[in-house]
Amino acid sequence: MRIIACILATVAFQANHAHASTGSVRVLLLTPFVEYAFFDPVKKGMQDAAQAMGVNATFDGTKDGNVKALANKVKQAIDEGYDGIAVNMIDPVAFDEVAAEAARKGVPVIAFNVDDSRTPNARLAAVGQNMLAAGRKFGRQVAPSIAQGGHILLTMHDPNISALEDRAQGIRDELQSRNVRWTELITSTDREEAVKRIRAALQADPAIKTILSTGSADTEAAGLAIERYFSKRDYVAAGFDLSPDILRLIQAGIIRFSIDQQPYAQGYLSVVNLVLQKRYGLAPSNIDTGAGIITAEEAPRVLKLSEQDLR
Repeated sequence: MRIIACILATVAFQANHAHASTGSVRVLLLTPFVEYAFFDPVKKGMQDAAQAMGVNATFDGTKDGNVKALANKVKQAIDEGYDGIAVNMIDPVAFDEVAAEAARKGVPVIAFNVDDSRTPNARLAAVGQNMLAAGRKFGRQVAPSIAQGGHILLTMHDPNISALEDRAQGIRDELQSRNVRWTELITSTDREEAVKRIRAALQADPAIKTILSTGSADTEAAGLAIERYFSKRDYVAAGFDLSPDILRLIQAGIIRFSIDQQPYAQGYLSVVNLVLQKRYGLAPSNIDTGAGIITAEEAPRVLKLSEQDLR
């Protein structure tokens, strides 16, 4: 928290002295799911930081999770002379070559939202949730609701994404003593398809009474599947991230809680990291944007903030 406080104090200074810098600083944030609603607060945070610091910031990416195409966008940004690049590093190797090229050319690259923490590369820092720690916090929160030897449906919206796998591992670590049985399900990011797959899994095995989700799309879909098709049954559902429907379902008691990774801060602090490096040569900082537990008590206030793209 001290790091964030110092950074925000510097931003306040920058807001009053933005025109003292020479030239126009351009930064770029890239994601593999550019139209995914989760990133609306990231965009808002990016825009607010850019305005505060007097720089130009752009949000771009791919629509379909194509990591090769996303890596090509990083290379294109280097060639176009961007002063700093932040990218969702959802693949352990896809960004190694372009990160190394950026380092050779003096262009700072950081990870945001998802970090490639499993293999080394030339990225300078990461801004986002500590996924493994968040998974463990989730596991501790949900543990009192999990019966010994129960059957759990563990969902991910896409396969082979390190962030989701780390969250899942943290959950398993904390629930190991419960001796539960796990069934894993890839739901897709398409909402109706995800609802369909979760419904089918619950119908196929009535012994499943708990649905634990690792991302926004599958958390929302799990709640909707229960609401639409299993409202008379006693399910335990919990997940990660926020959306208007997730918050509504938390208020309704269908989803017990969700873990917020504060995407607004991810957009804001990514810009701050890159601009401070460009202007003053300050090394970008690794920043954990947290793992806030959102229950029915907090949901009304958070819903109001989400309507402003702040949560």
